[in-house]
Amino acid sequence: MLSLRLYVAGDGPNSSEARANLAMILESRPGTRYELEIVDFLREPQRALSDGVIVTPTLVKLGPPPAQRIIGTLRETLKVRAALGIAEPRHV
Repeated sequence: MLSLRLYVAGDGPNSSEARANLAMILESRPGTRYELEIVDFLREPQRALSDGVIVTPTLVKLGPPPAQRIIGTLRETLKVRAALGIAEPRHV
């Protein structure tokens, strides 16, 4: 199971785009098991800073190893899929 944490800054445009892109990536492969925690930097700045996150949006893959950090809107879906270990959806 993928364990993910997405750091955002409220509902800003980049954070909203990252949320939408991540949802599209995860939902494009039915059966992909994941847990996702969203941390809002504006509401919990100390938590984000203590986790070493100073830029949003940032997606952190906590498990399975290796851990990964992806900064940005996640629009480069091929790179995000590769980092998360999620195969491209099959088109029939």
